[in-house]
Amino acid sequence: MCLGLPMRVVEIHGSVASCSSREGRRAVSLALIDPPPLGSWVLVHRDTAHMTLTADEARLIDLALDGVEAARRGGSVDPLFADLVEREPTLPPHLRSPGTG
Repeated sequence: MCLGLPMRVVEIHGSVASCSSREGRRAVSLALIDPPPLGSWVLVHRDTAHMTLTADEARLIDLALDGVEAARRGGSVDPLFADLVEREPTLPPHLRSPGTG
């Protein structure tokens, strides 16, 4: 499985950015997106930026990754997904049967 990691752009040299994340710092290709401003967040798959993220989107992805790690260790994920704990899951509109809410 390949997970996208949020990374912060630290430097840009042509079509390659130096980005930092929870995993450290590494070179990331910007070939698929317009060069983002320094300090912005990008979603990185296999050392390639696929989209620019808001700071809030990057934070939520980091929380989800914390949840994956907690689940892997057998810990509780409830504090990481507090917005989901007290509600029933719902399907997105395009997956609902006609006539259902």
